[in-house]
Amino acid sequence: MTLHTLDELIADGVQGRYVLVRSDLNVPLSGAPDGTQTVADDGRVRASLPVIEKLAKAGARVLVLAHLGRPQGVPEAKYSLRPAADRLAELAEVPVSLAGDVSGTAAKAAAAGLSDGQVLVLENVRFDPRETAKDDAERAAFAAELAGLGGSGAAYVDDAFGAVHRKHASVYDLALKLPAYQGDLVRTELEVLRKLTESPERPYVVVLGGSKVSDKLAVIDNLIGKADAILVGGGMLFTFLAALGYRVGASLLEEDQVGAVTNYLNRAKGAGTRFILPTDVVVAEKFAPDAAHELVAADAIESSSFGGSGIGLDIGPATAAAFAEQITAAKTVFWNGPMGVFEFPAFAEGTRAVAAALAGSGAFSVVGGGDSASAVRSLGFADDAFGHISTGGGASLEFLEGKELPGLSALDRN
Repeated sequence: MTLHTLDELIADGVQGRYVLVRSDLNVPLSGAPDGTQTVADDGRVRASLPVIEKLAKAGARVLVLAHLGRPQGVPEAKYSLRPAADRLAELAEVPVSLAGDVSGTAAKAAAAGLSDGQVLVLENVRFDPRETAKDDAERAAFAAELAGLGGSGAAYVDDAFGAVHRKHASVYDLALKLPAYQGDLVRTELEVLRKLTESPERPYVVVLGGSKVSDKLAVIDNLIGKADAILVGGGMLFTFLAALGYRVGASLLEEDQVGAVTNYLNRAKGAGTRFILPTDVVVAEKFAPDAAHELVAADAIESSSFGGSGIGLDIGPATAAAFAEQITAAKTVFWNGPMGVFEFPAFAEGTRAVAAALAGSGAFSVVGGGDSASAVRSLGFADDAFGHISTGGGASLEFLEGKELPGLSALDRN
């Protein structure tokens, strides 16, 4: 795969040209009592800023395309990009404004009024149903409207690795209509993920958490035989415990995936990959930040004070120590998914222990986006404590699964 770079575009000259940049501004928001929303974690805004500024400072008229949440193809105030655009404007050294719509009269007027070096964020591209349409012609028509905002001489830059696994108009079809380039963020993500898939330095340890094992099945399947060890935490751990024959009370359990997990455990034994599962868990009376809780062995969850109604919400300290030992001895570590309900302080210690071990290790470490990135930041860890914090989320997982990503395929045509 050969993708044209941002530096190539700038070398060709962008002064006075419109450059449409697909950025990832899908940030978590927090609401104030007065109903206003602000960005709760600006990691993706900060990650998107360098490419936007690089183009603007080179004289481009930058149109930023992004989505937030999952609106149903119509404008919804709670999904407006206003909070993200405001945060981008606060951080940027160039002028940033927000259009009143995606590609309508407000966007056209605002785009036409841009001067060299200015940035216009278009409203949430998912406010238009054609962005995510299954019909190729509908997506192509929307992409043509977006391209039209830039007029002749416009170019396209994809800097949203977190969306390259989607065959959406602003990701796939627009790249087919304009001279297309990979942004620096996409280039870095690809370099990092190739290190994980092509020739990782060993021992190679993968830490998987999050709520559902079904979200990780394909990546687990592809990692067996490639990773030296897979450490399992988060809500998905209970499906693994069930595969061992343990009862897990009211903990999150995907019964329909027990057979698949059993198969993975059996396959791994002959493939050189060790699954390391929790030996102790923190069980709570209910799913609440102030819930009564206690530590129990992984095979004795229903022996807790809460019986069969107990809910596992974090890995225990013995498991955290065992995971930390594996991480410390590793040369390469990929981590995707928190170890427990880190949003509740009482159930954040497993995630904190993994983050601390990773931050203190000498391994090439990759924190796999989404909840993992939010977790390390909310627990007080700096981004530079880790080798790389991915903005990829689901796209990173699909890359590790070996899937073809439409957004990258669209860039790889020249």
